[in-house]
Amino acid sequence: MKALVMESPRNAVIKDVPYPHPGPNEITIQVKRCGICGTDLHIYQGTFMPKYPLIPGHEFAGVVSKTGAHVTKFKIGDRVAVDPSLFCGKCDYCLSGRGNHCVEWGAIGDTVNGAMAEYVKVPEAVAFHMPDGMPFAEGAFIEPIACVVHGMNQLQLRVGQSVLLFGAGSMGQLLIQSLSHAGAGELAVVDVSDNKLEMARKNGATHTFLSSEISSKLNNRKKYAGFDAVIDATGIPQVIQAQLQYLAPSGTHLQFGVAPQDARISVSPFDIYHMDWKLVGSMAVNHTFKPAMDWMAAGRFKTAPLISKQIQLDEVPAFFAQGKAADIMKVQISFE
Repeated sequence: MKALVMESPRNAVIKDVPYPHPGPNEITIQVKRCGICGTDLHIYQGTFMPKYPLIPGHEFAGVVSKTGAHVTKFKIGDRVAVDPSLFCGKCDYCLSGRGNHCVEWGAIGDTVNGAMAEYVKVPEAVAFHMPDGMPFAEGAFIEPIACVVHGMNQLQLRVGQSVLLFGAGSMGQLLIQSLSHAGAGELAVVDVSDNKLEMARKNGATHTFLSSEISSKLNNRKKYAGFDAVIDATGIPQVIQAQLQYLAPSGTHLQFGVAPQDARISVSPFDIYHMDWKLVGSMAVNHTFKPAMDWMAAGRFKTAPLISKQIQLDEVPAFFAQGKAADIMKVQISFE
């Protein structure tokens, strides 16, 4: 079968690799759609948990191709979406509802081979039946939405609170839709792209600002007149550094975007104390895949407009090499 293999940093090639036969309690899936995530770009660049060689791809949906021994939930032909999380289920973190901090944490497409391939094998326990009529393109969005659900759980937004979000890419747009459904009052969004900001307004933003104009436009919203919640969906250290000035007393800053592991910002401990700030993170998926699927099945998300383009597997190495343009939202690999 064909697969995209990252041999080393900035070295992604299409290769013929063996079909992944399922072991006990595993299923092999014929991939139909696989989203390309910012994390995949970080893996390509060698800045996020690099382990080579690796077949990436953790946002995907497809059809069961083969079942291993003892599999009871699925049969050949079932349509499935997959939570890529691999938790041991036995450590203190797993047993206390913090599986995303499992001492043996792993993820399909991050630490073991993933779905940028014609077929991928996964544990039966992490696969979910897709609702009838749900397109594979939507199924491949459930993992990103599961990340958003965890972020929303971390944020604990109260109805009517004001929110300032930095970053209106595909994850930012999912956050905007989630925040709007969850009862945000004022919802201001900042980005470098006019097109993304236009979409943000359609998805529920009440105000939008280009990053170049935020200092002048939000000068009166610093600290005491700030926002109840400030969310980073950029992962850019310089942008994160500047965000705290817009956080109101008793406000919460949610670090949702993935910054480089060695990045550092400066924050005043006195400000944290004096302003009653809460600084929280949101790491990946934490038992939130099923709620995300239910949220998607209920029609709460508009994901089709977020797909900037579909590409074939053979086109992926060139996409990684050239990088992602500012106006590009989600790119999906289609095997349909």
